[in-house]
Amino acid sequence: MPIHVAITRKVKPDNERAFEDSLREFFQSSLDHLGVLGVHLISPPPFYRSDLFGRWQKHVAELTEGERTYRELHGLEAWFRTVDPPARWKMALLTWLGVWPTSLLVGTLIGPRVSNFPILLSSAIVAAAIVVCLTWIVMPVVVKVFHS
Repeated sequence: MPIHVAITRKVKPDNERAFEDSLREFFQSSLDHLGVLGVHLISPPPFYRSDLFGRWQKHVAELTEGERTYRELHGLEAWFRTVDPPARWKMALLTWLGVWPTSLLVGTLIGPRVSNFPILLSSAIVAAAIVVCLTWIVMPVVVKVFHS
């Protein structure tokens, strides 16, 4: 199941404000439905078969050009908010550039403090610290650099 689904629409000239107003109204209504996690992420995909979403799609069809496009994002692609995410090898390289120094730093700082813990517990603590660092510190910086 995808983590993130991006829907891309091309808004007709001079309809930007109306489209944004419609989107704001739709998001406000969608928050009452099971599976909607916020204004930037609507999940799971079955929501897109709901009556609410269908009505909104009909409404914005008058404000946009062409058909909607769906792009399911898997893994790190969701970090890169571009029409075309980077190639997998680039994402792998960026991930390695984030994971390697983070694991070295976390292992050096936390490893000795948990070395007397049972191996499952110590490895869980180190892994959790790495995930936290990658999610909230390292990857946002890497993505910002990528978009620069």
